[in-house]
Amino acid sequence: MAPKSKIIIYIDNEPNPIAAFEAPVNFELDTRKLVDGEHQLTVVSKDPSGKEGIRKIPFEVRNGPAISIEGIRENAVVDGVLPLMINAYGKGDQKDFLISGSETPQSIPAWVWILIIGFVGWGLFYLIRYFALPL
Repeated sequence: MAPKSKIIIYIDNEPNPIAAFEAPVNFELDTRKLVDGEHQLTVVSKDPSGKEGIRKIPFEVRNGPAISIEGIRENAVVDGVLPLMINAYGKGDQKDFLISGSETPQSIPAWVWILIIGFVGWGLFYLIRYFALPL
């Protein structure tokens, strides 16, 4: 049997690898053991002759409850009092989906109000024209 390449997997510049295998491999990364935020997966491959290949893959973990905020955007310039709507909800687990709290309430967008006002104005225009017809 021919010698195979070795695959070594690291997370976030840790000196010790989380796994080492012979190629090819199927691997499951359990993100529940990582804190939420930015991380980097580093895969090092060593072929039988000793040459190395490195691939770095940045990713973000969000296992905790999702947080939705309405009323302010990232890098916004603000002043005065800001009314904020904040919602946080968990996804449950892989088998159960939590319905309650999973939808974030949002205010009605301005374009919907403009559409409604335009439609009502158009209807009033034709209603007034209908009653103003000479008999």
